[in-house]
Amino acid sequence: MFVKRTLMTKYSFALGIIIFTSTVFSQTVAPKYSNEFLQIGIGADALGLGNAVIANTGNVMSSYWNPAGLTQSDKWLDIGLMHSEYFAGIAKYDYLGLSHKIDEKSAFGFTAIRFGVDDIPNTTQLIDNQGNIDYDRITTFTAADYGFLFSYARKLPVEGLSFGGSFKVIYRKVGGFAKSWGFGLDAGVQYHLKDHWKFGAVLRDATSTFNAWIFSLDDATKEVFEKTGNEIPKNGLELTLPRLILGAYTKYPLGKKGIYFASELDIDLTTDGKRNTLIRSKVFSIDPKFGIEFGFREFIAIRAGITNMQYTKDFNDKKKFNIQPNIGIGVGFKSIHLDYAFTDIGDASVALYSHVISLRVGLNKPKNATKKQPKVDSTIRQE
Repeated sequence: MFVKRTLMTKYSFALGIIIFTSTVFSQTVAPKYSNEFLQIGIGADALGLGNAVIANTGNVMSSYWNPAGLTQSDKWLDIGLMHSEYFAGIAKYDYLGLSHKIDEKSAFGFTAIRFGVDDIPNTTQLIDNQGNIDYDRITTFTAADYGFLFSYARKLPVEGLSFGGSFKVIYRKVGGFAKSWGFGLDAGVQYHLKDHWKFGAVLRDATSTFNAWIFSLDDATKEVFEKTGNEIPKNGLELTLPRLILGAYTKYPLGKKGIYFASELDIDLTTDGKRNTLIRSKVFSIDPKFGIEFGFREFIAIRAGITNMQYTKDFNDKKKFNIQPNIGIGVGFKSIHLDYAFTDIGDASVALYSHVISLRVGLNKPKNATKKQPKVDSTIRQE
C-alpha cells in the first residue's frame, strides 16, 4: 500500500505547464488566447491609458500598437525600452524597440519582446523508482515567449492618411520539453484630421498567425504522463485568429499656456469565440478600452485608463461588473521621455498591481552621417 501511494505521489508531481500545453492541442488548433503575451502591451504611457492608443500612437512603440504611426516620428532614430514584472515578480516582461525615419514619407521599425518565467522547478523525477524522495533530482527550466516585429509605414497621397504593416516572428520555448516557431502579419492605418481628431484601425494576425509546436519529452516524463492519465502532447499547429482594433482620439487645449486634455476610445474585437468581455457572442467578442490624459506641452502628462470590462461571479454566485483600472505619469525633456504606470493586468483575479517603467530616446541624424561630395577640379585647360 505504501509503495502504491508513493508511486501515486510521484506521478502527481507531473509538470503542470506541459499538461496545460497538451490540453490546448487536444481538441482544436485555434484555441482562445493564443499568443496572448503579445496582447499585454508595451510602454508605460500606453498601459497608463488602458492600452487605448491605436489612433494616437506616433513613436517607436507604434511598431507594436499600430505600425502606421511610425510615420509620425520626427527623429532619425527612436529607441524604446521597458521592463515590468507581474505576479509578485514571478513573470518578467521586457521590450526593446527601434525605429528609423527613412524619409519624409516612410519609416522602419523593429520590436523585440520577451515574456518569461525563470527557474521553474521540474519535480517529475523527485521520487526515484524505490519510492524515495530525492531533492537532488529536482532541476529547473525556463518557459519564455519571444516576439519579433519588423515594421514599415508610409504616408499615402491622401493628406493625413498613413498605412503600415508588421511581419512578426514568434518563438516560444518550455525548457527542453517543447518549442514553437510562428509567423504572422499585422496591418494598420491612421487618419489625422486637421482639427482635434485622429482615427486608427489595426488588424492583428491578419492572415492568422501560425505556430508550429514540437514536443520532445524523454521516456521518464512520458511515463509520468501515462501513469497520471494525462495525454502525451503531440506535434501540432496552433492558429491565432485575426483581431480588429478600432480607435478614435481627440485633443483640446485648455487655455493658451500649453495645457491640454486628450482622450481615446478603442474597440477591441476578437474572432476566436466567446470571451468574458463586455459584449460577446459565439462568433466574436468586444472589449472597449478608454483612456484620458492631462498634460503640459511635452513636459508632463498625467494619465488614467480602464480596460478588461467584464462580469464576474463571487463565491455566492452573484454576478458583478468588474474593470481593470490603470494610472500613470510621464515626463519629457527635449528628446527623452520617461513614463511610469501603475496597472493591474488581472483585476478579476488575485494578481497584484504592477509597476511599469519605460523610456524613449530620440536621436537626430549625426552631422557626419552625410558623406561629403568630392571636390571637382574646375581648372580650365588652356590651349
